[in-house]
Amino acid sequence: MGLWVIGHECGHQAFSDYPWLNDTVGYFLHTGMLAPYFSWKYSHRRHHSNTGSMDHDESFVPKKKSSLNNISRLLNTPPGRLVRLAILCTVGWLLYVCFNVSGRKYEKFANHFDPKSPIYNDRERLQILVTDIGLIVTSYGLYKLAMAQGFTWLVTVYFAPLVIVYGFLVVITWLHHTHRSLPHYDDTEWNWLRGALSTIDRDYGLLNTVLHHITDTHVAHHLLFTIPHYHAMEATKAIKPVLGEYYQFDDTPIIKAMWREATECFFVEADEGEGKSKGVYWFNNKM
Repeated sequence: MGLWVIGHECGHQAFSDYPWLNDTVGYFLHTGMLAPYFSWKYSHRRHHSNTGSMDHDESFVPKKKSSLNNISRLLNTPPGRLVRLAILCTVGWLLYVCFNVSGRKYEKFANHFDPKSPIYNDRERLQILVTDIGLIVTSYGLYKLAMAQGFTWLVTVYFAPLVIVYGFLVVITWLHHTHRSLPHYDDTEWNWLRGALSTIDRDYGLLNTVLHHITDTHVAHHLLFTIPHYHAMEATKAIKPVLGEYYQFDDTPIIKAMWREATECFFVEADEGEGKSKGVYWFNNKM
């Protein structure tokens, strides 16, 4: 997961001063972990450009209360929460990159492998194809490795750790943008700064260092995403007194936080009452 974060830094051009080096390192790191580097780079960039937007954000866009159905009621129970968390931690990444689950709604089918996907513009489509070619080559290499070492060996040393990596990735991303104190906005109220501040730092203990502090410096990352990870702690220390009450941090143990957010943050609904804006949405779970 630490290596994956380095690839993430490359996608933000925050690994070195040289764009060609960033993309080369990021491409090989992510492709080696079967991640679509350029595809994710561009969708993630749009996530940073539209964080907290109900209409244009690219990841973990919450559902409105008005869109829920009877099945949602089942998912808003303790067994339903366990199912949701199990899916999140196992196949959540695949559902996102393959089917855009939890992402922005497009007029046609969107995924991270189709160069003609509505996620991308014409200038980006060639790089999506380059991404696909890299994934095909890697898959063939893994097939040859399985033939030489055995499928069980490959699952043990490669695919099992990979499931853990993407479980971490999805949980980290979800928890950064899911908390009762974090608002979302529609187009009538959203602006970039409001969206960038709609994220929260969390404490993963010893894993903070292993994960290059992407976990406990995420607010600074959204405000200035080209800051290298090795300056993120310094940047966070500097922005805290500037942001004051607008800086969000939660030191709840991660397992406890996962259950709490799965319970309390099931949907969003607009502010109600005199003087409140209908374009600002808050998490809730009262059906």
